Amino acid sequence: MGGVAALARDLGFDVAGCDAAVYPPMSDQLAGLGVQLDSGYRAEHLDAASPDRVIVGNALSRGNPIVERLLDKRIPYVSGPQWIGENVLAGRRVLAVAGTHGKTTTTAMLAWILDACGRAPGFLVGGVPENFGVSARLSGQDFVIEADEYDTAFFDKRSKFVHYRPTVAILNNLEYDHADIFPDVAAIQRQFHHLVRTVPGNGCLVVNAEDARLREVLAMGAWTPVTTFGIESGDWRARLIAADGSHFVVLCDGREIGEVRWNLLGRHNVMNALAALAAADAEGVDAARAIRALADFRSAKRRLEFIGEHASMKVFDDFAHHPTAIATTLAGLRARVGQARILVGMEPRSNSMRAGAHADELAPSLRDADVVVFLQRPELAWDATRVTDALGGRRGRTAPTVDALLAALRDEARAGDVIVFMSNGGFENAPRRFLQSLR
Repeated sequence: MGGVAALARDLGFDVAGCDAAVYPPMSDQLAGLGVQLDSGYRAEHLDAASPDRVIVGNALSRGNPIVERLLDKRIPYVSGPQWIGENVLAGRRVLAVAGTHGKTTTTAMLAWILDACGRAPGFLVGGVPENFGVSARLSGQDFVIEADEYDTAFFDKRSKFVHYRPTVAILNNLEYDHADIFPDVAAIQRQFHHLVRTVPGNGCLVVNAEDARLREVLAMGAWTPVTTFGIESGDWRARLIAADGSHFVVLCDGREIGEVRWNLLGRHNVMNALAALAAADAEGVDAARAIRALADFRSAKRRLEFIGEHASMKVFDDFAHHPTAIATTLAGLRARVGQARILVGMEPRSNSMRAGAHADELAPSLRDADVVVFLQRPELAWDATRVTDALGGRRGRTAPTVDALLAALRDEARAGDVIVFMSNGGFENAPRRFLQSLR
């Protein structure tokens, strides 16, 4: 929603808003744009703003004070995705990036490739890409958008991405998530197929060849040319030269077309790169030039973002929300740091995590960590010792508060360690507080 506010400002609207918890980097971006931001969802915020129209985020439900005031006062309102579709995407060539994991990184990557190749795209990313410093902008005819499968609003339970009507759609991967709104993976597959139905016949579907669930989605019907990608199979493939994913050769239809050396880690980021390259190729971008652009790509903030170093201890912040993403991130980091100890501070922050939908998968996903301190807030719906006991010995422990988690990590940390904070929320600014405490 912060990116939506930025786009509305670019279109000339006066913008104000409120949120329950706003934290960097988005709070800094909004402040820089001059967007008035109120904390909390008190009805008085709406009275004071006296808006002509309200864009409603999907975090708000009936019973929320500001929603009830909105409805009582009959103020015109619309969902964020619908507003974007009608006011930003109409008349543009839309490139949408969907998937359970990697949406933010791949969206930022595709936008950067197009920009470096002279296309100057607009974009909306669910984070702040370091190459651009902002999460959204209006620009030329191309528009790259992160296409989320989460529901649209309290009055529109379709997935957000059905509003975007892309010409090119990346289907990066598909796993079970969002347990608060989807009963099973089949329900998510149906939503992905709704997206497939909106892509025109003269567009392109860029699909992960290694994902069986996406193959099942396409089997429901596809009316658009399909390009596939995968490290070992697909039209676009990669041959890893460095085990940590920092150096690889790109192949298209079996032909080597270039190699990538970059700062990103992990097999998952190689897959993200292949998806972005295939989508750029579908838009007519020279593949060799696109590959060269990746050397200068800097990921979005909070995607294994390096926070700082003290006494040979390195601190990272990672936007972790699903066991598969956790596993691939730590595997890439392990390949980079070798025998150095990896310490993880883990907050189960997403709705699925807090409900325990992924509880049995978390311990295996943390196998590359030497020590895990798991945040067990009192309101967590399940016992996190299920994870820490499965890790065994001194490798896993729980902490009831962020302060206790930081203290446990400080007691454990020693020179040469790598400390990773994993959460898709603010985590009470834990990574920077930890680094400061070391100093």
